[in-house]
Formats: sequence, C-alpha cells, structure tokens
Amino acid sequence: MALLGIDLGTTNSACAIWTEDGPKLVPNRLGAFLTPSVVHIESSKLSVGEVAKAQLYNQPKATIANFKRLMGSNQLSKIENKKLSPAELSALVLRSLKEDAEVATGQTITEAIISVPAYFNDSQRIATKQAGELAGLKVKRLINEPTAAALAFGLHEKPEGYFLILDLGGGTFDVTLIEYYDGIMEVHASAGDNYLGGEDFLQALVKKALWDHELAIEKIDPSELEKIRLQFEAAKRQTGPNLKEIISFEVKGKHYQINYDSDWFNAACAHLLLKAQRPIRQALNDANLAPQKLDEIILVGGSSRLHPFRSMVSKLLGRLPSSQIDPDTAIALGTAVQAGLAAKDKALDDFVLTDVSPYTLGIDILNQDAPHKGSYFLPIIERNTTIPTSRVQTVYTAHDKQKQIEVNIFQGENPYVSNNIHIGKLNVSVPAAPAGEEAIDVRLTHDSSGIIEADVQVHSSGKKVSTVIEQSANHLSEKEVQEVISKIQALKFHPRDNEANRELQAKAEMTYSSSLGEAREYIKQHLGQFQAALEAQDERNIASAKEELEKLLEFIEEQEWT
Repeated sequence: MALLGIDLGTTNSACAIWTEDGPKLVPNRLGAFLTPSVVHIESSKLSVGEVAKAQLYNQPKATIANFKRLMGSNQLSKIENKKLSPAELSALVLRSLKEDAEVATGQTITEAIISVPAYFNDSQRIATKQAGELAGLKVKRLINEPTAAALAFGLHEKPEGYFLILDLGGGTFDVTLIEYYDGIMEVHASAGDNYLGGEDFLQALVKKALWDHELAIEKIDPSELEKIRLQFEAAKRQTGPNLKEIISFEVKGKHYQINYDSDWFNAACAHLLLKAQRPIRQALNDANLAPQKLDEIILVGGSSRLHPFRSMVSKLLGRLPSSQIDPDTAIALGTAVQAGLAAKDKALDDFVLTDVSPYTLGIDILNQDAPHKGSYFLPIIERNTTIPTSRVQTVYTAHDKQKQIEVNIFQGENPYVSNNIHIGKLNVSVPAAPAGEEAIDVRLTHDSSGIIEADVQVHSSGKKVSTVIEQSANHLSEKEVQEVISKIQALKFHPRDNEANRELQAKAEMTYSSSLGEAREYIKQHLGQFQAALEAQDERNIASAKEELEKLLEFIEEQEWT
C-alpha cells in the first residue's frame, strides 16, 4: 500500500510515490503529470482537471478554479445549485488524484503526505488536512512546499551550505532558507505571502489592458472576461526582454489592441515584483544571513518562470538563480521523498529534516498600565523556531477574586492581538485570590505538520486543561465530516475511458468560441466528424477523426501566437 505524496496547488496539482529508484511522478487519467485544480459539475456529474479547465470558458457558472486561495475561510462557492467549501472542492481534486494514482500503481491508497504553502496559517492547514480526509485519505503529514522542493532538489546529496528556496506558484509565494550540514537539512527561516502568485500577475495584466481602454472589469460578461484571461495567460508565459506582441481582444462586439512588451508588463506588475521582495528580505534578516553567503538560489513553482521575476531576484540577491528541476513538479517529487522518510526507507536513513514555525504563536494578556491599557500579544513560540517544539510562559490573574481565566491563542506578528489571527481558546478555573497571586503555565506545542496544541496548568491546584487547536470557523464535527463525505461521493466522475475525448471536445468548443470566419467552419466540420465517429463507436474512425481535430486545433493555436 503506497503512501502518496501530493502537491495540492492553486493552479495545478500533482502526485508522486517513493520507489526503490527514488521519487516517481504518477500520471493522471490523461497521462499527464499535472492536473489543473479546476472543478466542473454538470447534472451531478463531476469533472476535474483538463476537462474542467476547458469548461471555464464554455460554462463559467458551472466551473471553479483558484479555490485554494480561500482555504481556511467560510466562503462557499455555488456550482449548479450546490454550495461547496474550499475544503470540499479541494477534496474533489484530491479524490481525482487518489483514483488516478490507484489505477497507475495498481495499489489501494489510503494515506498521503500533502504539501502546503509555508505561510499557511493554522486554519488553512486544518482545512487542507480536512480536505484529505474528505477525499478518503489519512493525512500522515503536511509538509511546507519550499521544504518539499528542497527534498526534490536533492539538497541532502549536495555539499554543505545555505540554500534559498523561492516558490512562486499560482496563488502563493513562499521563501525558505535552508542549511544543509552533517546529514541534517535545517530550515532557518520561512516567510511569504498567501496572496501573491501567478493569478495576481494575470489579474494585473488583465486589469491594465482594460484600464488602458477605460473598460470596467466588473461590467464585462464572464465568458468574454475568461477569453481575455486566456489570451493574457498565454502572453504571460512569453515574457522576455525582447518580447513585442500585439494582443487583440473583444468586448461587446468592439475590438481593442494592446502593444504587449516587457515595458508594458513591468508597468502592470511592478507593484507585485516589489511585493515579492519583502518576504525575501525578511527570511534573510530573520536568519541573520547576508545574500553573498548563499550557496544557491532555487526557483520552483510554475510562475517562477516569469522573466521579470527572475530578473528581480538576480538584481536583489546579486546572483543568478538555479532552475535544474521542473518547477511545476518539484514539490510533488519532494512530497514523495518525505513519504520515503516517513516509511523509513534505508536510502534515506542518514538524513534528518527539520522545519520551522512560519508565524509567531502566543496569547492575549491584559496591560493595565496607563496610557497603554488593553489587550496585548504575548509571544510564546517565535516565528522561525525549529519544529516540532514546545514552549511555555507563566501569566498571572489580572483581577481580585478572579475565578476563571480565558486563554486566547493567536498567530501573527502584531503587538496588538486584534491585528493577529485568533486560532483557538480554552478556559481554566482558578481559586479566588488577590490579583497577581494565582498563576498558570501556558504551553504551546507545534508539531511537524504545523498543527498546534495548547496546555494550561494552574500552579496552586495542579489542574490541567489541554486542547488541539481545531476551533477555526470551518472545523467540522465527525458527524458533519460524514455528511460532507456522503455529499461529495454522490458526485460521480465521468467514465475514465472517455475523459480524453471529452477534453478534446471541450477544447474544440472553446477554440470555436474564440475564433471567427473560416476557422469556425473548419472546427465545426472536424468536431462534427469526431462526434459522429464517437457515436458510431468505430475505433479506427475515432482515432483518425481525433488526430485530424487535434492537428486543426494545434494549427489554429499556432496561428494566433505567430
């Protein structure tokens, strides 16, 4: 029974397993290693991946993407009269990956290691773990994405030194500084931004294109907007110093043009490139390390291919970054290495991995001294403390004859608790006494998956209260979990054997919608022939019609970008 390593991404997801020959990527039902993190539901039939992605343009109201950015929130997405949480949508992607992996490996898969952005807070981590459980997986560990990338990069096989991992994905940006020495891979610092990724660069390009023509994004039809997004998504990948392109788009029957080059891109995205510098500087400052001490800079995440981002990194750190591995699949491969560690594979016997807490964890305390009265944040576990860890602080009663203490636990870096994230609380009874005479020890424990436990012990009575911090707003009871599992299991995947055909049909429909004139006629003709072959169930005709349709779509796509 394999332990599956999963990179649950904002844009794409992937999975891998640990084998005798090292980590191995697992193909999906279409034979690809990347599965778009997109869900489409029609008549209670479920599509995940490429087929669903094609429907973003054809049926935007029945399709959803980028829901990882909502993880840990209570925001529900409505698809075909169904309201689904980010964890439920992620569970559908995980279920698809699980089923594909079972077919590819011939093994039953019940356990997984799932990667998360290093800067995910507690609520987001719990929601990710919950998504795995809803998909029928026991989540053995959550691993930070840059740490997984380091494992894939084989830092444990390299000379000793300092390595900076920059992970710019579809929705998040993570920075992790790692030192490797004596068989130990030690994370010294993590920083990041949960709202900075390829999606933000795309949104900035679309906004500027519309702004240049005084068009309001909120007034554009969803199908037209998705078409514009697709055009700039393709253009985004071509950024380079010598790029010069004319991009044409249509809004309500009127045609517009953009002279797309590196200057135009930089004008649209300068604020994002500046924003990306902050977590890089913070990680180096927290580790007290100068850029010139770095032995290597490693870029992962599909959006790290952006030339302006690479250029910014080179100028900021004074050296060119490495890109020796596929940035799209590095994290999935790293989760498989972690699976090998979890399974205590002999090939990894001499290797030890440590990680850190990305946020400071603490409690609220009452400051009664004027003029600064109010609730303040008392740090217990400082950010970038190596985990697993357990730290304790002693606090005292604030009022005479106080009989109850409510301990509120927060995550963040602000001195005022109101500006940090409340992640849980517990109550403990204390004997009535004058203020300051009764004391409690508050111990916070942060495990290797990023899950937090709190223990409070009263000095005078020895009474102890403990809890695992699972009190985020989206936490489900066992009964609710079973209800959600039943709900998402009622959504049946389309049959695997026609998945490739459905993906091609959806792509043809999308290309037809975005084409004009003769191109439309050619697509309609070839699509009709392909559908007729499918209905006749003649395998030779299906293969021939499929090949012809694929060639036509490829030709049209090349014509659009030449």
